[in-house]
Amino acid sequence: MYFWGGSYTELSMSYAAAIDQLNALAPELYVRVGQQRRKFSLDEVRTLLYALGDPQQRFPAVLIAGTNGKGSTAATLASILTEARLHTGLYTSPHLERPNERIRIDHREIADADFARLYFRVHDTAQELLLSGQLPQLPSYFEFLTAVAFLHFAESKVDVAVLEVGMGGRLDATNVVEPLLSIVTDISLDHMEWLGSSISAIAREKAGTLRRGGTMVTLPQHPEASQVLGEVAAELGIRTVSAVPYVPGDGTTGAYGVEALGARIEVDSPLAGAHQQRNVALAIAAAVELGAQHGFPVTAAAIEEGIRRTYWPGRMERIGGSGVEWILDVAHNPAGAWALRAALRATWREEKPHTLIFSCLRDKPAAEMAQILFPLFDQVIIAPIHTARATPLDDLLAAARATGTPAVAAESVREALRMAREYAAGGVAVVSGSVYLVGEARSLLQEEQPS
Repeated sequence: MYFWGGSYTELSMSYAAAIDQLNALAPELYVRVGQQRRKFSLDEVRTLLYALGDPQQRFPAVLIAGTNGKGSTAATLASILTEARLHTGLYTSPHLERPNERIRIDHREIADADFARLYFRVHDTAQELLLSGQLPQLPSYFEFLTAVAFLHFAESKVDVAVLEVGMGGRLDATNVVEPLLSIVTDISLDHMEWLGSSISAIAREKAGTLRRGGTMVTLPQHPEASQVLGEVAAELGIRTVSAVPYVPGDGTTGAYGVEALGARIEVDSPLAGAHQQRNVALAIAAAVELGAQHGFPVTAAAIEEGIRRTYWPGRMERIGGSGVEWILDVAHNPAGAWALRAALRATWREEKPHTLIFSCLRDKPAAEMAQILFPLFDQVIIAPIHTARATPLDDLLAAARATGTPAVAAESVREALRMAREYAAGGVAVVSGSVYLVGEARSLLQEEQPS
């Protein structure tokens, strides 16, 4: 058993101390020290939250589950609700650069002081429950952050919170709320060691966020996923809301118009790529539903402006540079890689030099992702990432050789950026494959931007 000594009053309540303790709980810890695979339990999450005063019961919430597009949908919906003059909480994962990104209210990250104060409150409560035998283990990294988010939203008296479900659904820490509605984004194969080896099995885990007699907002998707969602909806008497009316049917790119709330609105999202049209459509459908069925003051103007003001970095994000155009995208699984490939092919000019900086975690199908992405590029640079879960560089180089794409390894992400500037001079350099990689690269690139 592993727990911290000292109490809430004996520990430094600084932000740095909170982050250090959180990092000790990161998933790779269990890989390094060889501990048994963690068992997740909503009963444990409920025990912790009960001791904290059940903050999750003090605000209405929307749950968003799925494999890809959850974060984009959540960010878009939260932006719409904020434009509707609603005090809106947003909880997402993972973060790119710092954990505060995960917890936002009205576009603003939780302040360092509030993060530290609430973290140590959760820490002290969890340790007391552990020592008294009410908890068999300390909360996980994600469970700690979820509790901090719920406390922050409750203290701030948000009108509504938009919650992105983490890895699964059924046993996810966010699933302790009673949502006004549940959104299910596109489901594909990912985290199979935890969620199951088929799309049907994964869809059933995601469907664990649905409630008897509740409402599900979704779109037609993979037949296996759609079948499972339909079966669960019928079993639980769920009303299904389709976002199809808000998806452009002509294959258009860029801004387009849809009918919502009796008005024609222009959909002009900063999130690039045709795949984002589905995520925006889900957000529109959810916003309309919240207005029509739950009395939220959502207007067509709020939907239009909220979409336009959505902030969700690291998703086909373009950053200017001296002689190179950078594109950052956290395509961390095959479905994400296909979406990135389509978005790139639709926008760039073939005569420009194209370089990819890539890395991924070892639980991802690196060879498959390489086959999808690497042939688009003149040069691939494999970069190391700071996690014990990283795929070894030699394995990624072997995957590159199998595609026939020239590839080299860099000693660091900073070195990879320097090399990409040479290979892609006058062209495009893409950073993708891992949130860890994109986060570090983004931080380094932002340092170079004029203040």
